[in-house]
Amino acid sequence: MKYPKLLNTAMAAILLGVAAFGSLAQEQSDQVALSAGGVSYVSGGVGTASIDRLDSLAADFNLKLVFALKAGDYVSGVKVTISDAVGKMLLDTTSQGPWLLARLPAGNYQIVASFAGNAERRTVTIGSEKLRTVDFRWASQAPR
Repeated sequence: MKYPKLLNTAMAAILLGVAAFGSLAQEQSDQVALSAGGVSYVSGGVGTASIDRLDSLAADFNLKLVFALKAGDYVSGVKVTISDAVGKMLLDTTSQGPWLLARLPAGNYQIVASFAGNAERRTVTIGSEKLRTVDFRWASQAPR
């Protein structure tokens, strides 16, 4: 009976397809700008290829957020909110890597980035002409 061998071959093909799709989905998250509240943004930066892709997109954005520990290790899964000068929340997302690029209209903004239960706040002024980089650094990761 050849059915078990056929079933094993089909199962292997499905698993390979799922693995390839997962890899493609990660690559796409670094390439495609999303939009929320009128703000275009993209996050990622896990691995050299991802950083290279984000670097190539940076000219389309005017804000770059970088997330790391004070010891230097990059972190991801950072909860990010960006509000305008009157407190209207424009972006509420979780980073897919240590970098988040955003395109904001010129103005003043409050950025809150939370990692391991610790929130860091920055007030920034954004112009439309060049990329502004803002670093967020935390003392350590959450206890395990």
